[in-house]
Amino acid sequence: MIKIAFSGAAGKMGKRLVALASADAELQIVAAVDAAESPAIGQDAGEIAGVGKIGVPVTAALPEGATPDVLVDFSSPAAFESLLALCLERKIPLVYATTGLNDAQIARLEDAAKTIPVLRSPSMSPAVNLTMKLAQIAARALKDSDVDVEIIERHHRYKVDAPSGTALKFGAIIAKEMGIDQFRNGREGKVGARPHNEIGYHAVRVGDDPGRHTIIFGALGETLELQVRSSNRDAYARGALEAAKFLVRQQPGRVYDMNDVLNL
Repeated sequence: MIKIAFSGAAGKMGKRLVALASADAELQIVAAVDAAESPAIGQDAGEIAGVGKIGVPVTAALPEGATPDVLVDFSSPAAFESLLALCLERKIPLVYATTGLNDAQIARLEDAAKTIPVLRSPSMSPAVNLTMKLAQIAARALKDSDVDVEIIERHHRYKVDAPSGTALKFGAIIAKEMGIDQFRNGREGKVGARPHNEIGYHAVRVGDDPGRHTIIFGALGETLELQVRSSNRDAYARGALEAAKFLVRQQPGRVYDMNDVLNL
């Protein structure tokens, strides 16, 4: 039985993690953490997740008596410093699923991975990560072709960062394969002819869309599009739980990702 803790447990993703983990025979929820100002503090994590009491209250910090084998974070970059310090102090493997980290924070996460097992991915969705592999294959095959690359991402109205971390990861993979070093966020006005050595990002925010990404390789005369979409958040939550199960078997040394989990 793997003892698991969640940070951001009262958020949309956190609630799904609690709900799915509570029904997983391989997992035991030992802590559910959320921001100190959250109205969920003190409530049973299972009840706010809609699965009934599980005997684990939502707390503002990881309880001293809790001894998780792994912690999954779906909170916000604002909690990064304290979360990382906690995991390092108590030697807790960390699945970091929150997007929006800056370069300095990513560097600190990479440094922490020398001490504790760390897994980070812009998306925990197995389908998204498989599509990233397909995008890499396409970019490698088309790198010497006259192809324009555009990435369109679509998410719910509450998402605070743009482009999404997943879109940026798609772009980084493609840029590395094709030798592209220019990036543009949207277009407006008389921007002139499109440069070839460029990846364009376009962010759409509507309703409660859990996420979709379209990667366009456009040539003269033909177009290749890769699209991956989610109908709900469970794909991300299930992926994160599988990542947690994977990480408890690993040693420190590098930052793992979903490619490692999926053996891609």
